[in-house]
Amino acid sequence: MSLTLAASLAASAADAQIGLRGKMRERMIQRLQEKKAEEERPIDLQAILPGARKLTAAYGADPAQAVDVYVPPGVLRDAPVIVMVHGGAWKIGDKANTGSVENKLRHWLPKGYVFVSVNYRMLPQTMAYAQAQDVAAAVRWTQAHAADWGASDRRIVLMGHSAGAHLVALLSSKPSMVGKPWAGTVVLDSAVMKVSTTMAGRHPKFYDEAFGSDPAGWTQASPMDQWTPSAVPMFLVCSTKRPDKPCEDARAFQALAKRANVPMPVLPQPLTHADVNRTLGLPGDYTEAVDRFIGERLAG
Repeated sequence: MSLTLAASLAASAADAQIGLRGKMRERMIQRLQEKKAEEERPIDLQAILPGARKLTAAYGADPAQAVDVYVPPGVLRDAPVIVMVHGGAWKIGDKANTGSVENKLRHWLPKGYVFVSVNYRMLPQTMAYAQAQDVAAAVRWTQAHAADWGASDRRIVLMGHSAGAHLVALLSSKPSMVGKPWAGTVVLDSAVMKVSTTMAGRHPKFYDEAFGSDPAGWTQASPMDQWTPSAVPMFLVCSTKRPDKPCEDARAFQALAKRANVPMPVLPQPLTHADVNRTLGLPGDYTEAVDRFIGERLAG
């Protein structure tokens, strides 16, 4: 084979490889755009429950410190409340994202629950601990205004997914960050229960942005390090499909609580990280298990 022909074949192969990578990148971008469009799709509240209302309010001075409050129709009295905290690597996401809200509204609004979805300041403006302080302020605001919607300031369940799951687990471990306690917390697939362990291993760069490099800051923002037996009861859901094995974190947290004779149920689910959030509220064993925990906590 001549040098000219060999060079031509090599160039053709390189061009083909570049073309393949370009197509793969185009497909990935298209999938991300489709996912973003789905998350941002407007939710038809009246199709979910005719007569339901959506209110938007501020709980702080920053535009990001806002909540959407979904109220079922009719006259309510001591209605239970779910406060939902979205995820997104502590840097993206929104209180109106369909994955965090839609199926949960379909399930809990007709049962007479008020549903509060929280926005909070994110990276790069605020790191994880300050984000938890924002969520704490949102919970206090919800407690203060629950009676306005016919809801109870005692019958509140906190819920969060991913980064939001870390934030609600931290507040539940150290409820003094809020002040007045609430009934219970549903933690949806957090892989950051002990921050120092996470930071000591291989981790995405955004963890460094969220938690910094100071071990004292890691301890402050770590649910397991802040936990005491006086913590708000938690129900931990974890994905068995995630490569970073969040169920190991959940089991370690459960073991910590067990040593203090405090129950902390763990529910592994054969779902992707996104589907742990998105499918909650759909009929099935998963939603029923979460419902049982919420019912037990509200009855306590």
